[in-house]
Order: sequence, then C-alpha cells, then structure tokens
Amino acid sequence: MLNPILKKLKTLLSLLVIFLFLSSQARAQQNAVKSKDYFTIESYYKVKWGHAAEFINLWKQNHYPLLKKALEKGDIISITASEPKFHSGEETRWDFRVSVVFKSVNLAFQEDLLDVYKKQLFPDSEALKKSEQYRFELLLAHWDIETGDDVLP
Repeated sequence: MLNPILKKLKTLLSLLVIFLFLSSQARAQQNAVKSKDYFTIESYYKVKWGHAAEFINLWKQNHYPLLKKALEKGDIISITASEPKFHSGEETRWDFRVSVVFKSVNLAFQEDLLDVYKKQLFPDSEALKKSEQYRFELLLAHWDIETGDDVLP
C-alpha cells in the first residue's frame, strides 16, 4: 500500500498534468481564434511597359518602410511582395503584387494607419508626395482584393 504522502503527490501530479494539457488546448484555440480575425488584402499593379523595375524600387523606397513599421508595431502580421513568374495576356497582366495580412479588418481599413510613420521616416513630406505621385503616374491599373481562407469549412 502506498504511503499517504506519496498518494497525495501522485494525485497532485496527475492534476498538474491534466491542467497543463487543458491550458495548452485553450491556448491553441485562442491562437486559432486570433488568426481568424486577420484580414488579408492583395494589391496588384499594372505598370507602363518598361517601368516595372522603377515602380518596384519606388515602392520599396517609399511604401515598404511604412508597412514594416506597422509590422513592427503588430498592426500588420505579414507582408509579401512578388512579381509574376509567367507571361499572360495584356488584359490579365500585372507587374507587381503585394499581400498584406492585417491583425484585424478595422486596421486594414484604417486610412491613417501609416501616417504616423510617414512623419518619422520621411521628414520631407513634399519630396515623398512628389515621389509617390510619380510612382502612381507609372501605373496603368491598380486593384485590391480581399483574400481569405474562410470560404470552405
């Protein structure tokens, strides 16, 4: 027969194991709920022929640093940028795609989300404005789409 102290320790150890298991399950469910709140927007850019590299460089210089600041703060979860791997017809052509995962739908549509970082990173707001105006003059088309994994159960 087990010593009463060993019996109590065994019971406490069993309870501790059950508690740890349940708390890890709760944490996993909490993380799953948080990720469901994320909101992804993909932006596509179709640039004038011969100017894609220039457009992308201006995006990296002017806009990407702002997105990185929001990423550091936690308002943005991830940023992915890419160029197409294959050719397509002129009507379906795009030259640059940026996918941004926001922490919430509210942050995705908060128009002034990056404004505070503009002042920090670009003290010469007029130079930034001119550079961004030129970047957008290089565009033939720009469209944004919401993406998500919530279509199928």
